[in-house]
Amino acid sequence: MGPIAETTTGRVEGREKDGVLLFAGIPYAAPRTASDRFTPPQPHPGWAEVRDATRFGPVAMQSAGTVEALAGGGAPDWDEDCLFLNVQTPSLDGERRPVLVWIHGGGFTSGAGSIPWYDGARLVANGDVVVVTLNYRLGAPGWLYVAHLDPELAASGNSGLLDQIAALRWVRDNIAAFGGDPGNVTLFGESAGGMSIATLMGTPAATGLFHKAVPQSGAAHNTVSVDAAVEVTEHLCRALDVATVEELRAVPADRLLEVQSAVATDLTRTRASRPDAAGLGLPFGPVVDGVVLPRPPLDAIRGGSAAGVALLTGTTAEEWRLFGIMLRAPEDEDAIVRRIGRLIENPHELVAAYRQSRDDASHDDLWTAILTDRVFRIPAIRLAEAQLPHAPAAVFMYLFEWASTAFGGRLGSCHALEIPFVFDNLHKGGVDLFTGPNPPRALADAMHRSWLAFARSGHPGHDGVPGWPVYDVEGRATMHFGDAVRLEHDPAAEVRAAWDGVL
Repeated sequence: MGPIAETTTGRVEGREKDGVLLFAGIPYAAPRTASDRFTPPQPHPGWAEVRDATRFGPVAMQSAGTVEALAGGGAPDWDEDCLFLNVQTPSLDGERRPVLVWIHGGGFTSGAGSIPWYDGARLVANGDVVVVTLNYRLGAPGWLYVAHLDPELAASGNSGLLDQIAALRWVRDNIAAFGGDPGNVTLFGESAGGMSIATLMGTPAATGLFHKAVPQSGAAHNTVSVDAAVEVTEHLCRALDVATVEELRAVPADRLLEVQSAVATDLTRTRASRPDAAGLGLPFGPVVDGVVLPRPPLDAIRGGSAAGVALLTGTTAEEWRLFGIMLRAPEDEDAIVRRIGRLIENPHELVAAYRQSRDDASHDDLWTAILTDRVFRIPAIRLAEAQLPHAPAAVFMYLFEWASTAFGGRLGSCHALEIPFVFDNLHKGGVDLFTGPNPPRALADAMHRSWLAFARSGHPGHDGVPGWPVYDVEGRATMHFGDAVRLEHDPAAEVRAAWDGVL
């Protein structure tokens, strides 16, 4: 028999490998069916016998995303009954260890806590911590706003966010049984996971459920208004030829996924070039609905909604290369001005600032730099600025600048490249397809130790990354993770300043 832990809903039996205990597929909310679409998660009724927790549960309804494909996965094993989490711990000895909770990315339409790249075993073994990964509803089941069709579903546009909150409540109530400290919980996540974390910082229902936050390549700009959310719903309903919530619930899951994917592709393409687009123009994601999110999370954070929460945030140096490799590059500088002019006023001034700072850059490189900053780096800076008055000695900034050698070096220091370094999982399948051969072991050591140090003490410095000052608007200290680890104050200051009053 494997290790057994007691939860508030029943006992679970896990398994052990190389000194790390894994409890997989633990339900943190009641089972779900199509008839439950768009409703908040409910408490699980519990079970009488010891529950098998040696295998991961089904993931949320989705098509395979980039990370899943690189990790060697085929079509995901998905089900609408998907609200499961996984716990890795060194021991069930009653100790109170720091807890790291990973919220996966995937554009709010793909991903899962069980992806091998998110295996927390090396964090657990090296840091004496507890790691939790989780699933949450994706796409239409997680983020489709239908309150205008049924006022009783006022929170429907944030079902996925409510799932994350339900998982955090489970952690609060149960993690001590797994050797974790419910009073020292760090959220970390990348892309949509980072956006989720920043949103949770501005969500009243999440207050007190976590104590530190590490949003990677995702900040608090990626929410939409009710009007924009209704537009997505109307587009999806037209494509499905339905008009009511009852009809939406009656759509077979396979059909809903097929149409959802087509709608998401179409809307992402059209909305990303609109001035009111949030970040990538993602059609699914958090909605400022006046219920779950009373106001935009960045405004709430500025007002102190996450007071006392330590923050470590940052981006990769060339986020946009992962997306730009699939898109047509601007043919000249005028094309760059036209493209950015769809998003902001006075585009000539902004493009001129980038050209002045990168006088030898190609048009593609210039566009990559501008989009990296608009969608990722500047929102991360705005998040840090918003939190500074409320955690003045506990805000830190990083920049991941090591460049992949895969695909002839075309990826550069792209979106998601830091993930296997943070998890110390360079050995996992598919990582070398993304990084190229022989990614630097020393960089993974430096990064995962910083994340562990932050989870333990609220400061990411350690003997391999000494002298990491707090971030403030005077010095803007930023730790660079690349071929070497180095500190820089206010990197790319001239183009950062060009976004003042723009974003």
